[in-house]
Amino acid sequence: MIRATLATISALLLLALPAQAAEDFIAAPTLRASVIVTSDVVRVGDLIDNAGSAALVPVYRSPDLGTTGALPVAHVLSVLRAKQVIGVMTGDIKEVQVTRLARTLANKDLETAVASALERRFGLGEAANIAVTFDRGVADMRLDASNTGALQPVATRYDARNGRFDIAFEINNDSNPAPTKLRFTGTAIETVEVAVLTRDIDRADLLKSSDIALERRPKAEVTGEPASRDRSIGMQLRRPMRAGMPIRVADIVKPDFVSRDQSVTVIYQVPGIYLTTRGKAIESGAEGDTVSVLNLQTKRTLTGVVTGRGQVTVQGASQSAPMAPAVEQTSSLKRDEAPAPVDTAALVRNLVQPPASQAQVAQAQIPQTRVPQAPAKSE
Repeated sequence: MIRATLATISALLLLALPAQAAEDFIAAPTLRASVIVTSDVVRVGDLIDNAGSAALVPVYRSPDLGTTGALPVAHVLSVLRAKQVIGVMTGDIKEVQVTRLARTLANKDLETAVASALERRFGLGEAANIAVTFDRGVADMRLDASNTGALQPVATRYDARNGRFDIAFEINNDSNPAPTKLRFTGTAIETVEVAVLTRDIDRADLLKSSDIALERRPKAEVTGEPASRDRSIGMQLRRPMRAGMPIRVADIVKPDFVSRDQSVTVIYQVPGIYLTTRGKAIESGAEGDTVSVLNLQTKRTLTGVVTGRGQVTVQGASQSAPMAPAVEQTSSLKRDEAPAPVDTAALVRNLVQPPASQAQVAQAQIPQTRVPQAPAKSE
């Protein structure tokens, strides 16, 4: 009977309170299972809901930046009681996870910031081509989460002789009017992407895709224009080179399709005529080069263009044998005049018939004359 009376009285008192007072009366402090903080201390209001006037009271030191710590519930309640916070509802929570937020500056981000501060200054080029190495091996850096500003370089020094840099940065802080200051030192060197050999290559070897890799090298180490990987594949080197050496444009040439003293196919070509014979190359040449070849049948030396592997094409006027008169006269034809027929036999003789011997030439050019002999004197 007494218990029922007390319950009735409590209900009547509750109905008589203002709405806000009733809410405060009902809300009880409740422990949180997971806590996220941004400052270096954990306060009562971080650990429990409905902390009231005790919310700003500090109770723990926060975990390290970017890390999470665990607190047993019994320990938390003991600390809260010491701060005059009692009647905390814990439910079935066994421990409280406390995470401290942080802003992480990755090593790569710091390298990019330094390269950007040096870009197109002190004789350096694009930031993407600047390789940065920090003193003391700077790793990822964690800052308080309130440091939300961008890395702004405020002082930059660079020595082009040895590549040393000394750069100071500032980061705006949301909770502090004074910006956070950072300073980095190290070396910064401009690099270029070059094709390098993956194995020793001889002069006669053709460069294959597996023979070439791309690497970044200090620009000062690469003299001349570096050759691209695509441009190098299928080419030959001007000289033997060892693995790891960078390839320059001056180091590569088109592959020789014809080698000196090689047996080649000689193609003689004029409009309407296509003849082939065997010859020997007098000099080496790549596709498109002009070389001299010896016609093995006529022993004549011809000049032609390398048009394929072991193949030299001699265009009419480019070979040493004289053109037939019928071909030469076509240059003086009138507009409506039909061209004279090509003397095919003469062209073939120029290509395939051996030249006359020196004795025959001399005999043809110097006619013989008879010298009259003086009559014999009579005694």
